[in-house]
Amino acid sequence: MCPRNARTTTPQPEPPPEQTDPADRISGRTAAGVPGLLPVLPLRDTVMFPGTVMPLGVSRVASLKLLDDALPTSKVIGLLAQRQPSTEEPILEDLYPVGTAAVVLKLIRQEDRSVTLLVHGLSRFQVTDAEQEQPYLRLKIKTLQEKVRQSKKLAAATKTLRETALELTALSPNLPDQVENVIVTLEEPGHLADFLAANLDVDLAEKQRLLEQLDVAKRIATVQRLLSRQLEMARLQQKIHEDVQSTITDTQRRAYLREQVKAIQKELGEGDDAASEQIAELRRKLDDADPPQKVLAEAERDLRRLETIHPASPEYSVILTYLETVAELPWKRTSPDNLDLDRAREILDRDHYDLDKVKRRLIEYLAVRKLNPAGRGPILCFVGPPGVGKTSLGQSIADALGRTFSRLSFGGIRDEAEIRGHRRTYIGAMPGRIIQEIRRTGTRNPVMMLDEIDKIGADFRGDPASALLEVLDPRQNQAFVDRYLDVPFDLSQVIFIATANYMDPVPPALRDRMEVIEIPGYTDEDKLHIARTYLVPRQMKENGLTTRHARFNVTALRKIIADYTREAGVRELERRIGAVCRGVAAEVAVGPDSTTDHKPIAINPERVREVLGPERYVREVAQRVSVPGVVTGLAYTPVGGEVLFIEATRYPGKGHLQLTGQIGDVMKESAQAALTLLRSKAEQFDLDPRQFSEYDVHLHVPAGAVPKDGPSAGVAMYTALASLWLDRSVRYDVAMTGEITLRGLVLPIGGVKEKTLAAMRAGIRTVILPSRNEKDMPDVADEARKKLRFIFVESVDDLLKVALDKRHAKR
Repeated sequence: MCPRNARTTTPQPEPPPEQTDPADRISGRTAAGVPGLLPVLPLRDTVMFPGTVMPLGVSRVASLKLLDDALPTSKVIGLLAQRQPSTEEPILEDLYPVGTAAVVLKLIRQEDRSVTLLVHGLSRFQVTDAEQEQPYLRLKIKTLQEKVRQSKKLAAATKTLRETALELTALSPNLPDQVENVIVTLEEPGHLADFLAANLDVDLAEKQRLLEQLDVAKRIATVQRLLSRQLEMARLQQKIHEDVQSTITDTQRRAYLREQVKAIQKELGEGDDAASEQIAELRRKLDDADPPQKVLAEAERDLRRLETIHPASPEYSVILTYLETVAELPWKRTSPDNLDLDRAREILDRDHYDLDKVKRRLIEYLAVRKLNPAGRGPILCFVGPPGVGKTSLGQSIADALGRTFSRLSFGGIRDEAEIRGHRRTYIGAMPGRIIQEIRRTGTRNPVMMLDEIDKIGADFRGDPASALLEVLDPRQNQAFVDRYLDVPFDLSQVIFIATANYMDPVPPALRDRMEVIEIPGYTDEDKLHIARTYLVPRQMKENGLTTRHARFNVTALRKIIADYTREAGVRELERRIGAVCRGVAAEVAVGPDSTTDHKPIAINPERVREVLGPERYVREVAQRVSVPGVVTGLAYTPVGGEVLFIEATRYPGKGHLQLTGQIGDVMKESAQAALTLLRSKAEQFDLDPRQFSEYDVHLHVPAGAVPKDGPSAGVAMYTALASLWLDRSVRYDVAMTGEITLRGLVLPIGGVKEKTLAAMRAGIRTVILPSRNEKDMPDVADEARKKLRFIFVESVDDLLKVALDKRHAKR
């Protein structure tokens, strides 16, 4: 029960005789001593009630003159509340018509010329006319009498009001003690209602209505209603306070005790203010991070240890670093997902050309996330040669979702601690790279690219690929335990996307946890489109060129693609375009004024050759297979498809087979199987079986510096040996791939799309494939299907009918 203004209203008994003029004394609530003409003092934000004592601050010039003129003759003045407190010089229309006549008990003049009055309300009055408006108001009034009808109902209402007021007083510890005594001693219902109305926390208009209400029963009912509302609020506040007091946690109690310990240490001169501030800051960060209760309990245990360790101790820095890591991890912080599929399609099309199958799968992935945000999505693994856009696809997914992007390169990692972290017992221990990236991104749901997982190694320090099994398992990674943290961290909201050039080195258990999406190499037409749309504008910008300086012709780009690059991706193509741009930039920069407009330099095939030099790649297939024993094979490597030449020759010896060209064990076994199969078919080819014992065979695979392995060269090796022994050349425009068995069957192989692209780049016209690879034809590029002729064979007999050139048959 407090007034709305800063002044304290305190009910008082009748003014002492020494403070009032005898003529102005009143008894009770009568209108005796109130003249019919009163000087009126306007009040801001205040309503004066009869029977109450209130201090008033007076600073207006007009009000000060009123006091100087009126008080020497009469201490009774009128008090009227302003309708608008902001009015500086109110006139009669700005004041309420009903106010309170009051006697001035004391006047205190302040140093700033303002005056403080202590006034006692006498009775209500109503303005009837204005006698004077300048320099202050002097108004004619008539006193108003209360309407009181004594009844049991009024007595009961008064008693209820008194009990409500006493209960509210008990719940308001800041009220003076005499307030309760006044409530108890006031007998008249009107007196009690006025006293309580003066102390109600209601607005000015509500108090003015109470002042104007002459019916005591209605006034008591209104005050009761307003007082009951405040009592209900006070009860609720008391209950909240009690609930808060009852739910104070052990952590808060410990914090209170810690503050006492700090104070004691400070008195003893044992405290370290810097360390204490550091620990307090750590505790604040931990509270803001809001980790799970189990993690918080572990952190609190280390904080208690930290408080007992001297800052110079090595263990102090270890614990401090650990707690800083825990406090900075985003335990609850996530970034909202943007699951607008149309926007995602636009971003994917903007950043990548073609790759329709991959884009479709990514849109499906995002659609599932939209329909089931809490679901555990699969771990995607993009597999393909370098430079086809695997890593940038991950960045596009992050942009489409509106999440932060993080890239971890796993190439060459051999230490398991890189994944799971180091134990804190080691000097220089730190979390694993997964937790470090989560800490750096600041959210627990980033898009995390695990790049080059096929390059992970293993040695005496552990197997990092095995450590990834828990990370990449959606059923387990919600409680991933890093050795450094030693508490579980939820990785289930992280979108993991792995990349690899080749899946063979990836352990089967790790491969089983991922959904493999193959990203094939680009055709020449794809490269041309990418060069014109992305690479040329980017390289011209990086080298300071614009279309005013140079323009690439399509023929120049085709020459770079065909004669200076031979790759599945476009990285080397971009480097070659950059080299041409640098050559043009050097020519433009040395001109008379490189900033003036001049005719753009046309970049044609001649200028490309001038800048890049002689062609690096020529189509030498026809020359390489012009003699018996030379075959064009197709191989799949981590950098895409490649054309593989296999050469065989014989010389007198004892039937030995020599293999060169840095070929692996599987390829050596394919060569041995091919020779055995050919010897088993000697009669079929009218060959003397004794020749195989009289000659040694040397099988060589050129590009000997490049390791080669795999079973898919079996068909080519058999054809090379058959061509050698039958003295029949292999058709120069034919390339082949497939695995053979000792029964002469041709088995299916992988990488069909990459191998066909390599054949097309090398100028091959016909490709021989195993018949069981016919199902892979939908994956072959449209351009390759148009330019190449595909022949499917089931056995080596069918193979030789197609591969050998009949014009060179031995007669």
